[in-house]
Amino acid sequence: MALTTVDVRSSLNVLGAILQWLAVPLVIPTVVAVIYGESPLPYLVTIAITLGVGTALTRLRRDRIHDREAFLTVSLAWLSIAVVGAIPLYIEGTGVFASPVNALFEGMSGITTTGATVIRDFDVHSQALLMWRQVLQWLGGLGVLLLATAVLSRLSVAGAQLMETETRTENVTKLTPGIEDTARILGSLYLALTAVAALILFGLGTSGLAPEMTLFDAIAHAFTAIATAGFSPRAESIGAFSPAVQWAVTLFMIVGATNFVLLYALIRGDTDRLRDSEEFHFYLGILGVGSLLVTTLLLLDQGVPGGVGASIRHAVFQTAAIVTTTGYASTDFNAWSAGAKNLLFVMMFIGGMAGSTTCSVKTLRWLIVTKSFWRDLNVSAHRQSVRPVRLGDEAVSEATVRDVYAYTLVALVFFIFGTLLLVVDSELSGVPITEFEALSAAASMFFNIGPAFGRAGPYGTYEGFARSSKLMMVLLMWVGRIEIVPVMVMLTPTFWTR
Repeated sequence: MALTTVDVRSSLNVLGAILQWLAVPLVIPTVVAVIYGESPLPYLVTIAITLGVGTALTRLRRDRIHDREAFLTVSLAWLSIAVVGAIPLYIEGTGVFASPVNALFEGMSGITTTGATVIRDFDVHSQALLMWRQVLQWLGGLGVLLLATAVLSRLSVAGAQLMETETRTENVTKLTPGIEDTARILGSLYLALTAVAALILFGLGTSGLAPEMTLFDAIAHAFTAIATAGFSPRAESIGAFSPAVQWAVTLFMIVGATNFVLLYALIRGDTDRLRDSEEFHFYLGILGVGSLLVTTLLLLDQGVPGGVGASIRHAVFQTAAIVTTTGYASTDFNAWSAGAKNLLFVMMFIGGMAGSTTCSVKTLRWLIVTKSFWRDLNVSAHRQSVRPVRLGDEAVSEATVRDVYAYTLVALVFFIFGTLLLVVDSELSGVPITEFEALSAAASMFFNIGPAFGRAGPYGTYEGFARSSKLMMVLLMWVGRIEIVPVMVMLTPTFWTR
């Protein structure tokens, strides 16, 4: 049988269509620049670049896209959009963004919804630049995925693979007969939730419950709360606002990390799917137990300023922010006790529900791992018994269980390898970091959390890391966001020929 090579031109053709559409969200920071009397040039230039490159790529010959081309398209899309996202930052060139590495780091952190930043002084940057960071994360949460699937569907290619690669759930592609209709439904839901969050936050500001909350802040934080992303135009993150805002944002983070298929069913009046979802119960249970444990540790350590109420609020907020991989901060948890910080570190490995905007391992995988392990214990005691792993009334196939174990193991290996790279690079570059800083930074990058501990804490910045370390972090964010598989598949010799 003759060998066939992966059709790179077809993948680039689809990528070109995605880049063309990327000019649309760039209009938002352009308008913001005009409103605030700032230069719109960085965004106009970027629009011209993405339209030009996108148009050139769409002129390439396109055949039917198969699995290999879909993997390549997913990987190139996230990488390319990160580069496009960095262009206006570098063109504006203020503060830390005079460095192209810093601009790329921020662009990748934005599109992967990591929320890690290299900004040291927010006041030196334009309002348009700060809003572009928020828009980029909103796109990374769900917008880019839905836009890509809509474009792929209209071009009559297999966009379903992209949706399944991102969400790891088959239910997403079964909402409607066509993937384009599915993209439209989930995109409308995503947009509606963002609008509701913006209205509530702005309402808190106008009502006097959050006098610091301006319309700009309300829109900016709505973009990244529903996206479970974490960028904020404020140096103090959500800590810059009142307790009312912090409780509201906690709810938005929890909703953003909930399976959007279940949210869609709930809006249609189908409460059974949410009520019967074992993953949803597992997800809420982790949030509840985690909040209780962090609260207990804070109170044992004499709490935080503001008393018991403040301790509970910050514990619930930071638990939700880390578990959902949003990465917002309501306070400087770098100053918490070692026990509380280590508990937050463990939560970095959890993630929200499958089919949501969140990152990390995700609760569905942990639920399957837990059930499988419990099944294996019982089978060890009763050798003749046959006990399939079940989610609700459905038995999970053994192939799926193996895939979940394999992904979880590989993810942990990547995290360990990333930690080793950061430690070694810190020694070689003469920018020493502690072991816990390396561990938390690697976990934060690969699982797309945002803040870490030490210099990269909630009110810190990644700017102080060596340039080579930041490039490694860019790679970790990229591989972690597309969930390893597309990159690993491309590294196999049989991917390029078969």
